[in-house]
This record gives sequence, C-alpha cells and structure tokens, in this order.
Amino acid sequence: MIRGGSKPWHNGGLEGTPKALRARTEEDNSRNGGRLMLLVLDIGNTTTVLGLYREDSLVRSWRLTSEKRTADELSVYLLTLLGTLRVDPEEITGAAMASVVPPLDAPWSEAVTALCGVHPLEVTSSLDLGMPVCLLNPGEVGADRLVNAVAGMAAYGKPLLVVDFGTAVNIDVVDGEGRYRGGALAPGLAVSMEALFGRTAKVPKVALAPPPFAIGRSTQEAVQSGIIFGYAGLVDALVRRMWKELGAEAPVVATGGQASLVASFSETIRSVAPDLTLEGLRLIHRRHRG
Repeated sequence: MIRGGSKPWHNGGLEGTPKALRARTEEDNSRNGGRLMLLVLDIGNTTTVLGLYREDSLVRSWRLTSEKRTADELSVYLLTLLGTLRVDPEEITGAAMASVVPPLDAPWSEAVTALCGVHPLEVTSSLDLGMPVCLLNPGEVGADRLVNAVAGMAAYGKPLLVVDFGTAVNIDVVDGEGRYRGGALAPGLAVSMEALFGRTAKVPKVALAPPPFAIGRSTQEAVQSGIIFGYAGLVDALVRRMWKELGAEAPVVATGGQASLVASFSETIRSVAPDLTLEGLRLIHRRHRG
C-alpha cells in the first residue's frame, strides 16, 4: 500500500504583516522566473484540508474544521499556518480549491485573494478536467470526487476505482477510456457512529478502532466490528458489483480520513493515497494555469 506523509519545509522569513493586495495575476507569476508555490484547498463538510506545494512536491498539509468564518478570520488562519513554515503569503504564486460546501466558497476565496494576491481556481464539472464527465446531471457531482478521479487516473491509470472515506464514503469510477462514470455514496463511518449513539440509549460511544474479533464479546467490540468490518464489507461488495459492470477488475485506491483503517480489512483496496485530493488540485491547476 502507498501510505504518505509530508514534512515541513523551511525557507526564508516572515517579517511583519502582508503588504496590500498586489495588482498581479497568476499568469504574471508563472512568467516571473520564480518557482511555483501553490496553495490548494479541499473544503469538505466536516474538514477543510489545505496543502502547500513547491513545484510538484507537497511541502505540508493542514486539517481545519469546516465552519463558517469571515474572510478576515480565515486570513488570520492562513497567515498563521504559513508562518509556521516561515513562508510569506506573497510567495504564493497560485491557488486552487474544490468545495462541497457552497457557503464557505466565497470567504475562502476572498481570504486567499486578499492575503496572497492570487485568485483560486475553483473546480467544477464544467471546468476542462481532461476527463469527460458522463453523468445524467454533471452539475450534481461533488468537486472532490472529480478531483480524486483526475489524480487517481494520473497515478494509477485507467480503469480505476477511488474510495474516499470522509463525511460520506464515495466510490468513484473511471472507465477504460478515461471517462468519469459516477459511482456510489454511503454515510461515512463517523456519521454512522454518531447516528447509532444518538438513537440508542444503552450503546456507549466507542473509539473508531478495530476489535480483535468479528464476534464482539462486549458492546464496544460489537459496535467496532459492525463499523470497521462492516464498512470493509460494504466497500468490497460495491467494488465487486462495479467490476462486473465495467467488465474488468480495475485497481482500487483509497483516500480520506479512515482509508488506512478500513483498507487493512478490505479484500479489494490495493493502495492508500492520503493526499490524493490535494494532488488532483495541483494537476488541475497546472492544466489551466501552468
């Protein structure tokens, strides 16, 4: 399995507060002779993941709670995070974001533009992704699902299935011709556990960890068995049905918060790529803005 991580990168210094928004565009920056430093944002229902790329390498990523904040508040967050790496916001030469939470789009876009002087490229189904989106209503699909498919196809080829463990569990399919075909959605592990705890009087809250046996010897082990082993089985069952429809046993790659945990018990997941969504944003940004 591919299990990744990123290490902090240090360069230069951060002195004082950022200057006023510069009158420049990302196209200007791509021609200024400097190396690309890209900020990517994956805005999800529960978590917002930010990543900082220098050229093609992920320098560092951060996870924030997805809450409604003003652009000024988000600017403070960004300034603080970049400051931990001693990066001046004016060193950022590009930005891209994928969001499934429309009310958060404008504040984040305004914050990045004001602080870094670059307007984020926003991923939608109408954007040229280099991948046809073959759905009944392409506008319905979440940007994160498209971004995952782009990154997965670039890294693992086609056909391909991508499983994303987040607030929801998404299984997305790219066929042998490189077309995005859709997939399946199910409640995420944490959502299912919260629903169970909230609707039952005697079931205690338990850690999201694998039990020693499928046959739980206590309520805690029984819940863990149902969630961990149950979701591994859910993914495997859906994947096998999709393989039949595709006519091929396409590779399956997993990403998202619980990917490594569930993949350990899955019979179909072959790889885990923790930063797949961030990588997809980098690739789409490069396609459009160099």
